[in-house]
Amino acid sequence: MAQRGYVQAMTASRIALVTGANQGLGRALVERLALRMAPQDRVLLTGRDPDRVHAAAAAVAAGPATARVEGRVLDVRDGDAIAALAAELDEVDVVVSNAAARMTPAADPAGEVDAVAETNNLATSRMLRAFAPRLRPGGRLIIVASALGTLDRLGDAAAGRFAAAAAEDLEAVDALVADWRRAVHDGRAEHEGYGTWLNIPSKVAQVAAVRAVARERRAADLAEGKLVMALCPGLVDTGASRPWFADMSQAQSPAEAARRPVDLALAGTFDPALYGELVQFGKVIAWGSGLRATA
Repeated sequence: MAQRGYVQAMTASRIALVTGANQGLGRALVERLALRMAPQDRVLLTGRDPDRVHAAAAAVAAGPATARVEGRVLDVRDGDAIAALAAELDEVDVVVSNAAARMTPAADPAGEVDAVAETNNLATSRMLRAFAPRLRPGGRLIIVASALGTLDRLGDAAAGRFAAAAAEDLEAVDALVADWRRAVHDGRAEHEGYGTWLNIPSKVAQVAAVRAVARERRAADLAEGKLVMALCPGLVDTGASRPWFADMSQAQSPAEAARRPVDLALAGTFDPALYGELVQFGKVIAWGSGLRATA
């Protein structure tokens, strides 16, 4: 069924959408998609800043792109904007939700948690709600997350709550993100098992959102060759990563990190075991690895 669905999708022009695509991994994903897709296909490079979006899209289009590259302004913190773009496109073939808020090591978490929750987490839920039902047969919806998004990186109490939310629905995940956000502002995040580094509960929540959607859609999506998953691209040398790592000698360039996700996005078939999971370099990362109380 996966192969048949992909062939059906290939009969018409395809649409690929990448968020957070002005620079870094997002732009590299657009470049590789535009190189690999057909002349009648469209690749939408999206971001918040109109000038940067249109400059990046023009630069990619002027390179070795085969598909058409379009710059589209999209602030993923704006749920109405996501819904409007989804309605305009109607059906899509590839969606990569890559937009993320930057964090800095010296910053007070309370000063950054709102931007992180809105850009990384509420946006993830909105992208899943808007685009998962609009995937064509053979389509791919990939949420860029991290290997830090496993439950064992949280305290047992918080991990158990995320596991329960993922087993319920997106609304439960969003409610837990709101609780984590309040806990950071109130100074109780560490006591409640969320830890002090915003990136960990944020990434765990992204994976929880994917799992919540996948639980409801798995059978129908797999029957039509559709893939919904979270992706850890590995360490990538970008401006967002450099403040956190003293040694970047083993980091991938954005172009290197884009190869596997694009190969998976455009492949005719995929391993059904990847569906709804956190995947790095083609292999599933066990979400509950190492857990004690919530295994």
